[in-house]
Amino acid sequence: MKYRYYTCDVFTGSRFGGNQLAVLPEAKGISDRQMQQVAREFNFSETTFVLPAEQGKDRRVRIFTPTREIPFAGHPNVGTAFVLATIGAFGKIDAPRTVTFEEKAGPVPVSIRRQDGTFSCELTAPEGLSLGKTIPADLLATAVSLTPGDVVTTTHLPQVASVGLPFLMAELKDRAALGRARINATGFDAIQAQGVLPDIHMYTRSGDDFDVRARMFAPVDGVPEDPATGSANCALAGLLRHYGPATDGIASWRIAQGVEMGRPSVLEARAEKRGGKVVAAWVGGTSVMVSEGTIEVE
Repeated sequence: MKYRYYTCDVFTGSRFGGNQLAVLPEAKGISDRQMQQVAREFNFSETTFVLPAEQGKDRRVRIFTPTREIPFAGHPNVGTAFVLATIGAFGKIDAPRTVTFEEKAGPVPVSIRRQDGTFSCELTAPEGLSLGKTIPADLLATAVSLTPGDVVTTTHLPQVASVGLPFLMAELKDRAALGRARINATGFDAIQAQGVLPDIHMYTRSGDDFDVRARMFAPVDGVPEDPATGSANCALAGLLRHYGPATDGIASWRIAQGVEMGRPSVLEARAEKRGGKVVAAWVGGTSVMVSEGTIEVE
């Protein structure tokens, strides 16, 4: 049976930048096995399948990497909302509107607003910030072919953080160290042996046109490097707000990712702290359409 698909580039205003996403806006009738096959065929970091809502929200959305289904991710939500808005699935959108997707991690609200003739979308993370295991700096450094001195530990050790999908967060000392990072499979195996999924999100406080520059390696999930990881940067905003000033309020960060792999991306992330606790996190940006067509699913 044939299903229509759209591809878009997410967290960019320029075609062939940002993070690629395939969206099947009417995926009813596709089995779990077939969804995984389709995701493997596109071989993007994620592919989304849009289904009728089951819990009274706007749509049900399932997200697949080339190797597995995941409960939540950032650019698939932003990009799926963008595609559905662009093709008119939500009707005419003149004023800002929020839609909610049903996902395995929980409901994911996405705000949509018109911006310069297109749509800008921002998601609210489905979960509060949770912090997990830490690992030694030398173990992290080995996995990304750096030295322990390249890893900054004054704020936190390499640590798992999640707002719906966990990542191992590590701060690096400068942009040069970020640029030198390379996957060392043996080091990733050593981290996994510690009981930590080695989806590594590295960042540095750049102090240029961006507050933060980042890279994300997830070879275990079939994604050697991701050009724009919304869920990781949303969790990073929560992490930075957690370790930041104790005062209540929202802090925001402009984040660059994908530069080193030739797909520059811009993500706007923010997080709110109340009573000493991070209570919400958001990430958003613009997207551009790239292609549309049909795919035969057997």
